[in-house]
Amino acid sequence: MSWIALVFAGLFEIGWAVGLKYTVGFTRLVPSLATLAAMGVSLGLLALALKTLPLGTAYAIWTGIGTVGTALVGMILFGEPSDALRLACIGLIVAGIVGLKLLSPH
Repeated sequence: MSWIALVFAGLFEIGWAVGLKYTVGFTRLVPSLATLAAMGVSLGLLALALKTLPLGTAYAIWTGIGTVGTALVGMILFGEPSDALRLACIGLIVAGIVGLKLLSPH
C-alpha cells in the first residue's frame, strides 16, 4: 500500500509542477487552487508512504517520478527540447528509481 501511495504522490507532484506554469505566478484563481490542492495531496500521500518506507528511498523516488514526469510533460505540452542526450538523462533517472525500488527492503 505504501508503494501505491508513493507512486500517486509522485503523479500529483507532476500535476502541481505543471500546474505552476498555468497559475501565472498564482495570479489565476482556478489553476492556483488546483495546484495548491495537488500539492496537498502529493505531500499527504508522501507522508502516508513514509510511515513504512525508508525516508531516503521514498523521497528520491517521489522526486524522481516528479522530475521525469514533469520533463516529459514539458516536452509534450510546451515543446521543450527532447534530444537524445536529454532523453538519456531521463532514462538514468528512471534507472535510479527502479534500482531504489528493487533494493528497498519493503
